[in-house]
Amino acid sequence: MQRHECLARLYTAYPSFKVDRPLRSLVRTSPWLYSLQLLVQRLGWHRAAELLNWPTVESFDRWVAKQVEACDVLVHLSSFGLHTLRQAKQFGARIVCDRGSSHILYQDEIVADEYSCHGLQYRPIDSRIVEKELHEYAEADLVTVPSTFAYRSFVEKGVTAQKLRKLPYGVDVSLFRPLPKEDDRFRVLFVGGYSIQKGIGYLFEAVRTLAQKGLVDVWLVGNASQEAKEILRRNADIFTDKGFHPRAKLSWFYSQASVLVLPSIQEGLALVQAQAMACGLPVIATHNTGAGDLYTNGVEGFIVPIRDPKAIRYRIEWMLDNPVKRQEMGNAALRRALQLNGWNKYGDSAVSIYAELMNK
Repeated sequence: MQRHECLARLYTAYPSFKVDRPLRSLVRTSPWLYSLQLLVQRLGWHRAAELLNWPTVESFDRWVAKQVEACDVLVHLSSFGLHTLRQAKQFGARIVCDRGSSHILYQDEIVADEYSCHGLQYRPIDSRIVEKELHEYAEADLVTVPSTFAYRSFVEKGVTAQKLRKLPYGVDVSLFRPLPKEDDRFRVLFVGGYSIQKGIGYLFEAVRTLAQKGLVDVWLVGNASQEAKEILRRNADIFTDKGFHPRAKLSWFYSQASVLVLPSIQEGLALVQAQAMACGLPVIATHNTGAGDLYTNGVEGFIVPIRDPKAIRYRIEWMLDNPVKRQEMGNAALRRALQLNGWNKYGDSAVSIYAELMNK
């Protein structure tokens, strides 16, 4: 938005030092509750962090509603914007609700079903947040989503196609780039939260026999969620936990891998896929990761159904048996990532969507 000279103000719950320096003159921050929530989360007090979610979301929204200035278009993250959008409408602003995942009701239902499959108790999304998001979807002029999967979830839940626009994410190709691989091991990589929602159990089912035979190494990069710790404990013999690393260090991990596997049950558009591709790494991911908006099945990687470890194992075995074709896939993934033109294409598309909205 700044490159297009369209950004008037940025409101954030992050402290100002977390904001890129060129944007700081345009930023207004209210970081107190969100910073507390992050601290509580890092201390491992997961239930307390969950209890802070609603007051964090609601207080930030009400704070922005008091700060918001007259503008042509207000863009807000879902669940953070109901009070603000109502205030902005009084200025005559058009409203865009940006939802980074599937429809909140679809998300709640599919994740609840997944927990049930594992015999785990699911704590539903806070009903206050669900109700608030539904009002935001209804009162916004447009809802932007990052993938075809997310788009379809909204249509399935009754949101008209006229109200929806796809706005796929980009990838920072200056930060994510190929580095030399330091050995010849075939390595399966998972990057993200080790959670039920991200299908970590299906990854373990897919690779167990291959890892036990010594055919593959399995690396996890990220953090373990509370509910997945028993699954992780049961499978501790077949993976190496590399822990959490900042984005600036992820290129090395992608470059040491042979394939990224992401068996998620649902998400909007998993950024780790484009990051891996920018490092020349082919991807195996489910349809519900938004993979189809990033690459073509069989060209830069493979797209598989959710909850199908056999399909994942089959594709990994194909890569093991076809190293030259796997390398060609990695090269194609890099070319596709470079076509994303960093985040510039995202910005260009966003400006076009907002301009179209203003001209209606």
